[in-house]
Amino acid sequence: MAKIRDTDTYHDGHQDGLKPVRAIDINQIHSFADMLRAYQDASFGARRVGQALDVMEAMARDEECFVVCTLSGAMTVAKMGLVLCEMIERGYIDMIISTGALQAHGMIEGSGMDHFKYESGMNDVELFNKGYDRVYDTLELERNLNDLELLVRDILDGVEGGVPIGSKDICRILGQQLAERFPNQRGILKSAYENDVPVIIPAFTDSELGLDVMVHNLARKRKGRATLAFDPFLDLGFYADSVEHREKLGIFTIGGGVPRNWAQQIGPYLEIMHHRLGDEDGTTQRFRYGVRICPEPENWGGLSGCSYSEGMSWGKFVPVSEGGRYAEVPVDATVVWPILVKALSEVVPKKNKAYPPAKP
Repeated sequence: MAKIRDTDTYHDGHQDGLKPVRAIDINQIHSFADMLRAYQDASFGARRVGQALDVMEAMARDEECFVVCTLSGAMTVAKMGLVLCEMIERGYIDMIISTGALQAHGMIEGSGMDHFKYESGMNDVELFNKGYDRVYDTLELERNLNDLELLVRDILDGVEGGVPIGSKDICRILGQQLAERFPNQRGILKSAYENDVPVIIPAFTDSELGLDVMVHNLARKRKGRATLAFDPFLDLGFYADSVEHREKLGIFTIGGGVPRNWAQQIGPYLEIMHHRLGDEDGTTQRFRYGVRICPEPENWGGLSGCSYSEGMSWGKFVPVSEGGRYAEVPVDATVVWPILVKALSEVVPKKNKAYPPAKP
């Protein structure tokens, strides 16, 4: 049988350096930043959101930190596009790696077209017949997608065929044209172009944009024109060149999937490349900061749920014991992402950078 403990030996928390949790006093809160800083000393989900602001602020204040933003999910259909534009324009992120669908729906929004609310009880078969595509509680219009295809076709018609091109190049061309054709509209690709933030779509063919480029190439072929020579390895090479010699790397992630894993594999890729090619002076990279907003749990086994700790075992992240700082928020991004960016804008209105932007 176990011996009863001596209550005189019980510790009081303070003597072991433990930090007390504090009640949230809304009378002492006057801004979004105040709220999230109060969250840092609370518990459960609130503390995770507060920790996310803490890491995001550290990334924004670190002038040597190059920040990669990865995005999946229907965030532009969910009307989060301007939140991302704000991060681009305030210098919080230096490169975007996303799904193609996110950018396609973002172009629709950025060229002045609308999405609409889905109302409970609507019939999905009837929606199909009327040309409405449902994304959870929001409707995309087939007319929008058709107009997008015409816009992409018109823009790419002026691009020389036969020259190797990656998704980064296509996104830059589209962003430039959006800036010229829709000067009064805000949009992700436009903001990215105007602020020299490259956009990469690793799974490019898995999107409306990819389908539009494929159809465009088929039309070129029928006319006897050289097709766009799409090469996804150009994106990987550009990404590696952009981040290999940075002093510090940070990553801000919405969701998971291909964008997150593609971005995070840079450390193993550089290590494998230099080792197998015999580069004696080769270097690798690991992310020092990370913030992820995604409700998927680790035990589902998906790329979305892999923790930063698990990523350390792959050589993707700097261990916490060596200065790594991370926050993971298992919440719907549409709930907390705008709040985090608003709070960050109050404490770091614009990031100062001690490094040149990535080459276009």
